[in-house]
Amino acid sequence: MKIRAIPNLYRNMKRWHKLVAVLSRYGLADWLSSLNVDFVKDQIKDRDGEALSRHSRETRIRLALTDLGPTFIKMGQLLSTRPDLVGRELADELKQLQTNVPADPPDVVRETVTTELGQPIEDLFSEFDDVPLASASIGQVHRARLHEGTDVVVKIRHASIESIIRDDLEVLSGLASLAEQIDEFKPYRPAATVAELSRGLLRELDFGREERNLHQFGELFRDDTRIRIPQPFTEFCTSRILTMERLEGVKLDSEEALEATNFDVKQIVRSGAEIYLEMIFTHGLYHADPHPGNLLLLPDNVLGLLDFGMVGRLDERLREEIESMLMALVERDVMMLTSIIRRVGSMPVHLDDVVLASDMSDFVDHYAAQSLDQFDLGGALGEMMEIVHRHQVTLPAQMALLIKTLVTLEGSTELLHPEFSIMEMMKPFHRKMLLRRMSPARQMQKMRRLYMEVEHLAEVLPGRILDILEQVQSGKFDVHLDHRGLGPSVNRLVLGMLASSLFLGGALMLSHEVTPVLFPTTSVLGLHKISLLGLLACGVSSLLGLRFVQAIRKSEQLDRRE
Repeated sequence: MKIRAIPNLYRNMKRWHKLVAVLSRYGLADWLSSLNVDFVKDQIKDRDGEALSRHSRETRIRLALTDLGPTFIKMGQLLSTRPDLVGRELADELKQLQTNVPADPPDVVRETVTTELGQPIEDLFSEFDDVPLASASIGQVHRARLHEGTDVVVKIRHASIESIIRDDLEVLSGLASLAEQIDEFKPYRPAATVAELSRGLLRELDFGREERNLHQFGELFRDDTRIRIPQPFTEFCTSRILTMERLEGVKLDSEEALEATNFDVKQIVRSGAEIYLEMIFTHGLYHADPHPGNLLLLPDNVLGLLDFGMVGRLDERLREEIESMLMALVERDVMMLTSIIRRVGSMPVHLDDVVLASDMSDFVDHYAAQSLDQFDLGGALGEMMEIVHRHQVTLPAQMALLIKTLVTLEGSTELLHPEFSIMEMMKPFHRKMLLRRMSPARQMQKMRRLYMEVEHLAEVLPGRILDILEQVQSGKFDVHLDHRGLGPSVNRLVLGMLASSLFLGGALMLSHEVTPVLFPTTSVLGLHKISLLGLLACGVSSLLGLRFVQAIRKSEQLDRRE
């Protein structure tokens, strides 16, 4: 541990204590679930009085994150977008995480607004409702009206949430460092995963980022009458406050309100799907949380989008890979699908290519019989992510987020139009993708990029070769080799040499009766003048020899399992 980390550890001691207590409680419940003694299983209960050991392991993880508070709930929600890391079952369970954070009192809210915007609320808004519409993990939302008469919503970050999240992230970072030392967790790259999730969570703390997203999407779809993006009011926005236009409509998760409307549901679903596919495959920028609560049905069959805190961005190369992956899925091309996963994913050292190709073949065969208009995109992507997780392949975060978005989008469209198929909608985009890839403009762009890379290589290559030649000439050229798996073998070799050396030394001391000796004047069972040091050396060498044999046998068993 680094010295500068000690003050942080001391400051977060109380949080560490709660974390250990919660994890111990749920870990004990996990152990009790394996027992067949009913009265023992029922000893640890959740908040509702139900025995924790009766829940599934995934449910216990969700409950543990809920007990640990807003930061861990938010991290769990982010992990729900990464089934390639945590598996499909746990990702589905984590989607149920809900934050019921108490709202800040009105005086705290007013003080925050005044401090951030530099004026009292009465000077900023003609009306401001002190009772929030909702209070989530990071902020709360209030109704308000500008003096010019525009109805708005004001999103205000909780007063103390930033310090809480930063302290919790320090604790999580410490946990990840400990997990890196455990072989069972190493394939999941805990430190890198926590760092990635921490960046995403800290980005959500900055409401200025969401304001920029609203401006960017508003500009992209300024002339599109099918969609409505809330307009932000920059003069009333800071990193802790976001003021935007209030959209009045019917949310997709309001079943009673939906039944009372006369919207053209099929038209809205089709235009919404077209908009999302355009966001993804044309702009490479998309609203990444299309669950029913963030989708509004507005008059004239217009779709309104809410909450731009989570936005996906795809660079051109990754977008091409995703396009190819969806093409391979539609065309049932196993070789292309496997090749793309290997190309974009982070492969573990022990990956078995034959087994991965076999699993992909079975997966494609399972969905080959489905027609495009009945294709279960969510089920197919979910099963593919389960295969990726099983083989411990880590996909780029952007690709995992896109897959989660497509699955969520399909679920939302099914609420309005169960017969609708996103894959059927992809057919024209499939043709557009092919035409765009073959277009002269795209080819010229690729050639220009290739030329720039070759030009850079031509500039640096002679200098690098000259450096190598100079190092060889001066005798400073080093070749570093990484011997994977050699460490245990060397350790066994040293152990064997140590055991044999101790045995030989002990035998010599016994034969020369090196003092101190046992039974110097008498004989016991025919033994006389036994060197105490020689006997001790032989005993230790025997124990080391037994440990050596045990290590070899264990290694052989592991080899047979592999």
